[in-house]
Amino acid sequence: MKLLSIPLCTCLAVFSFSAPKAQGLLKKLKNKAETVADKVVDKKTDDAIYGPNGKPNTTSGSTSSTGTSGGKNHPSNKGGEGLISTPPDVDGNLTSAETSFKNGSYGEARYAVQQAMLGVELQIGQNILKGLPETIAGLKKDASADQVASTGWGWAGLTIHREYGEGDKQFRFTIANNAVWLQAINLYFTNAGYAQSNNGQQNWKQTKLKGYRAIIEYDASSGYKLSVPLGQTSLLVYEGVNFATEQDMMNAAGEINIDAIKKSLGEK
Repeated sequence: MKLLSIPLCTCLAVFSFSAPKAQGLLKKLKNKAETVADKVVDKKTDDAIYGPNGKPNTTSGSTSSTGTSGGKNHPSNKGGEGLISTPPDVDGNLTSAETSFKNGSYGEARYAVQQAMLGVELQIGQNILKGLPETIAGLKKDASADQVASTGWGWAGLTIHREYGEGDKQFRFTIANNAVWLQAINLYFTNAGYAQSNNGQQNWKQTKLKGYRAIIEYDASSGYKLSVPLGQTSLLVYEGVNFATEQDMMNAAGEINIDAIKKSLGEK
């Protein structure tokens, strides 16, 4: 049986690039990885690894711990530094993928390719954070709040987050790949009207930020929120707390280079 129409080495070669070239090759890299993931593993291998119908195999006779022993109380944990942040090692996973493929371990090869892809995406997320302004509207960034996370390779569940603040004034910026959020924003665009609160104030309206369609909202307790769909899958969300006016909020959002982010994400 022919397992693969495009050699795995072709997919691996796509990863052999320097960091500055990562952004331009992202789309091609994804296509190659998806080809490998779809074609390299036959049904028997998948069943052996993941179980029938994609459900993980379980070992019979397994037991679970009750967390008690002899009726004695267990002490609660009072120390420890937690887990060290360890994003996937791109080079290491590529080496593992090639070795596993040569050995016929196709499930392991697919997993390693996916981990390498995820590692590239997280690095791109970190690069986007580095490209954001150090201050916005005079507010300094809070480096401790920086976040890059993804629930799966292919930008699935992507979150890139940065916060700025001073005193009780705060500006938050989030890049998300979230189908539910995008669907909600698109509903705003299909509605040509606007919403008013009981006091007659407009709650949200359509607007534009640097030529991109956007929805701006205002809530008396949470402040301003500006949502900008980007391409087919990404959403930019700007939140401003204790900004004096709508224009102040728009000016702050305008300090972020949307075109650079779009290019980094490979969005069209």
